[in-house]
Amino acid sequence: MSDIDIRIEGRAGRITLNRPKALNAMTYDMCRAIEAAIDTWRDDDAVSLVLFDATGDKAFCAGGDIAELYATGTKGDFAYGQTFWRDEYRLNAKIFEYPKPVVSLMQGFTMGGGVGLGCHGSHRVVGETSQIAMPECGIGLVPDVGGSLMLALAPGRLGEYLGTTGTRMGPADAIYAGFADTYVTQDRWGELTRALVETGDTDCIAKAATPAPDGTLQGLQTQIDAYFCGETLTDVINTLTHRTSDFADGALKSLKRAAPLSAACTIEIVHRLRISTLTIRKALEMEYRFTHRAIEHGDFLEGIRAQIIDKDRNPAWRYADGAVPLIAVSRMLLPLGPDTLTF
Repeated sequence: MSDIDIRIEGRAGRITLNRPKALNAMTYDMCRAIEAAIDTWRDDDAVSLVLFDATGDKAFCAGGDIAELYATGTKGDFAYGQTFWRDEYRLNAKIFEYPKPVVSLMQGFTMGGGVGLGCHGSHRVVGETSQIAMPECGIGLVPDVGGSLMLALAPGRLGEYLGTTGTRMGPADAIYAGFADTYVTQDRWGELTRALVETGDTDCIAKAATPAPDGTLQGLQTQIDAYFCGETLTDVINTLTHRTSDFADGALKSLKRAAPLSAACTIEIVHRLRISTLTIRKALEMEYRFTHRAIEHGDFLEGIRAQIIDKDRNPAWRYADGAVPLIAVSRMLLPLGPDTLTF
């Protein structure tokens, strides 16, 4: 059985992720196949829209398949990871900039690389099981696949909070933070899919929509803005340490699970993107500065070892005390010169 099912049905170009036992994690081959398909459909008048969905109940796509990245990286092969991320980011930009409607139906976990597939289209649908997050700091990366764009555009200081803590968003919170557009109960997704395929018209999405169950982020916005307004990771940690509230305690606990270098760079990336002319390409280029260096100079291999390989959940992070020097952040985010991500 193929890891991905790509076909034309009716008026829709359909892409179904088909690795349910692996939570539909995206491999490099899947990435290349998706890019080839949407390139072909761009100028195909028979295709009115592109529809992403996935098999299984647990996940739309829980991220990229990082096993090969770890295997090659531990052998000193940094080029494989750099190539994977470069090509994945180019795909993310193509989805964001696609001239036809791109619809995604995101059940269960949508994280990391799944955000890059599902959250850059024109019509992003969530249901009652949807859980969207950018948990990359927990494995020594930064929110990537264009996720930094949405973090920079999120209300107030939500970007810093979501990016450094990896907090999972249910459907209402995902819509509030700008990672999704529409809530449709999942018992109607079959009917919605048939309408999209038959008509090639996205008007049926709004007709199927209902209000999402209440979320939590909007009610926490004032606290998030107060606690995550610092210029650096050290500022945020100090603020949380000296505040007494259940939210502050929980946020600090989550933040301490992140790789400090990753969290510090995430805050810096979000800040830089907010004060520039923000585009998806600018966000991806900034992310690639970090990921290009992450295997050799960051905590990525140690994060994968602790979370996935040995599963001891006890990573030996650089700057484990949370005091990340500004020069360390600057080095990870320096322009890459001839290795700069291009499109």
